[in-house]
Amino acid sequence: MAKFQSILETVGNTPVVRINRLAPEGVNLYVKIEAFNPLGSVKDRLALGVIEAAEKSGQLKPGQTVIEATSGNTGIGLAWCARRRAIRWVVTMAETFSVERRKLMRFLGAKVVLTPAAQRGMGMVTKAFELAETHGWFLTRQFENEANPDMHSRTTAQEIVRDFSGETLDYWVTGYGTGGTLKGVSRVLKAEMPETKIIVCEPEDAQLLASGVEQMRRPDGAPAGPIRPSPRIPCKAGRRTSSPSSGDVVDSRLIDRILSIKGADALKCSGELARQEGIFVGISSGATFAGALQICAEAPAGANILCMLPDTGERYLSTPLFADVPEQMTDEELEISRSTPAAQFDA
Repeated sequence: MAKFQSILETVGNTPVVRINRLAPEGVNLYVKIEAFNPLGSVKDRLALGVIEAAEKSGQLKPGQTVIEATSGNTGIGLAWCARRRAIRWVVTMAETFSVERRKLMRFLGAKVVLTPAAQRGMGMVTKAFELAETHGWFLTRQFENEANPDMHSRTTAQEIVRDFSGETLDYWVTGYGTGGTLKGVSRVLKAEMPETKIIVCEPEDAQLLASGVEQMRRPDGAPAGPIRPSPRIPCKAGRRTSSPSSGDVVDSRLIDRILSIKGADALKCSGELARQEGIFVGISSGATFAGALQICAEAPAGANILCMLPDTGERYLSTPLFADVPEQMTDEELEISRSTPAAQFDA
């Protein structure tokens, strides 16, 4: 293990781990665990890439405040990166997102401005643009900022190519989120490992890539309202979506297949990864893993499948992922306690 000059240098180089108990026989299923990034998610890569690019280009000036609308992981990564570089950081966030995420950002020194639940995602996006324009703050624009996919092309993609050097990677399974991981990695894999099929997972109850709808946008690429029907002709695997990066990948025919994932399957797979493999991840990771299992069931014998696991499960303590986990001792735990006389506790 090398010595690092700062925590920022520890971003990336996350491990690829073989799945043993949950993988079907005859195929090789691996996961790339992004929770090994310093703040526990793949968005640490985005945060560092966006901030460094903005500083280098002069868009982010010394002493300028950084702002973004985010549901959590991007905000946590940016809060961490901004504080390490002594940058003031403000996030706008709908009040419906988990309490632990806003507490983490505040713990890291960020200011969290909540927006009404009724306005959903557009409320926090609109607020971020308004604050940036009013105060002259730097808006990171995570969805349309090319520094996001560029960071993944330089890091995530190169790590995958290196880890599968000398062998075939038949399938790469990912979600899309901002589209940064998808765009940045897929373009490198198609160039350097053209035999790899790109598989993208999205929630069954919130399909965008396969829905035939697109996000209305302002001239600068920012969201301008709700999604609307798209007149575009379907390409290989769908149509333009709410994220410019995701849309670029679809339009360039880099995606080979899109899978819709049931919410219940995502929750189940998150739990199974923890209990069967000792891999603690969140709901998004459960979704991509559910998609990877679908691919495993269809893949030829000996196939190598790599699944992206974007974050840690600790971001979901107040979500349905932990709904069935009791706070007090269960009857079985009480029975264990009562099996010896010392220090018994009755709930």
